[in-house]
Amino acid sequence: MQKLTGSEIPSVLREIPQPPKELWLDGELPNFDDYIYLAVVGSRKFTNYGRECCEKLIMGLAGKPVCIVSGLAIGIDTLAHKTALCAGLPTVAVLPSGVDRKSLYPRQNVKLADEIVKSGGALLSENTPGFKAALYSFPQRNRIMAGLSKAVLIIEAGDRSGTLVTARMALDYNRTVLVVPGSIFNQSSIGANRLLKQGASPVCSSEDILIELGLESESGQALLDLSSLSELEKKVYEILIEPLPRDDLLRELNLEISEANSLLTMMEIKGLIKESLGEMRIS
Repeated sequence: MQKLTGSEIPSVLREIPQPPKELWLDGELPNFDDYIYLAVVGSRKFTNYGRECCEKLIMGLAGKPVCIVSGLAIGIDTLAHKTALCAGLPTVAVLPSGVDRKSLYPRQNVKLADEIVKSGGALLSENTPGFKAALYSFPQRNRIMAGLSKAVLIIEAGDRSGTLVTARMALDYNRTVLVVPGSIFNQSSIGANRLLKQGASPVCSSEDILIELGLESESGQALLDLSSLSELEKKVYEILIEPLPRDDLLRELNLEISEANSLLTMMEIKGLIKESLGEMRIS
């Protein structure tokens, strides 16, 4: 267990209004350069539909650089952490209590907290060890979850759900709010469906989440990391904003013909570009 202060506090949290002055950490926070943090929150009393959505959506993120953040609460929070562990995704639990096991809230999830830490994830709290969860520490916890994450995924939320507090904070912090549409006959979906009417992004699949996180394109293809390209390959990408006939591309490159052809051939072999309908285009 360690205390984080000053520059040790993740930069995404130092940028929010009322940033935490100190944090207590048990475990290790996944590197923010390697993972995109996604908060998953929802109803304490979830339906079978909510459970199926939570499991399907998170399992569909397996193998992707996504860290699941939630609050270790009973309900969707617990399910989100457990599913993340099953999917092999790192997960971080932000607590309304201290991170020590004697004060950890809720008590039913002490074993789950241990599993999260053992799997390479972390427990995080603004409260000192020994602090018992209090009414005011829940919205305080929600603020940390929203601040940590690039997006917040809502799976079922009633009319007065605390989940809506997290959604409001996410909007205040300029984070993306994603919502799983719910049944119009279900009381536990009233809040979630209202968020959709107010402009939140609907999520019906794991691909929808990946697109919102910038990990996949609308066409379903993984986005290319341009930093992995050579300078000449980047130049080809810049020129091929629109498809071009091969001869036009060769002229734009302004290279020796043999060098240009070799470059394009290698890019075709790598699957970076392709020729179709008489034009060169990005794959």
